[in-house]
Amino acid sequence: MIPELLRVLAAADNSGGGPDVGKLIGQFAQYGIVGVVVVLLIVGVVVPKYVMSALMTEKDNWRQAFEKEREAHQATREQLAKAEERGDVATEQGRAMNALLLELGHRPEIPRSA
Repeated sequence: MIPELLRVLAAADNSGGGPDVGKLIGQFAQYGIVGVVVVLLIVGVVVPKYVMSALMTEKDNWRQAFEKEREAHQATREQLAKAEERGDVATEQGRAMNALLLELGHRPEIPRSA
């Protein structure tokens, strides 16, 4: 069985376009369900439970990391918005103070270049 399996795989690899799944299933159909399951395992259509569990765990880990990163970016955006508001308030306070001083008659001193 194993030498024939190797011969079938070698013939499939010589075709150049990858394994012909239909041909493989047809050749392994003589071995019954076991042959079909082996072909599906080799091709990757069927995967063992431990592989699927590992993939699902990895997917969940990536999802959690993505959610944490998105929350961090949202916090950064909120902080930047608050800083912009503070800057706008400070600018407006400076303009109001400048207008008040000009109204009271204070003229700003312009530094002279040497």
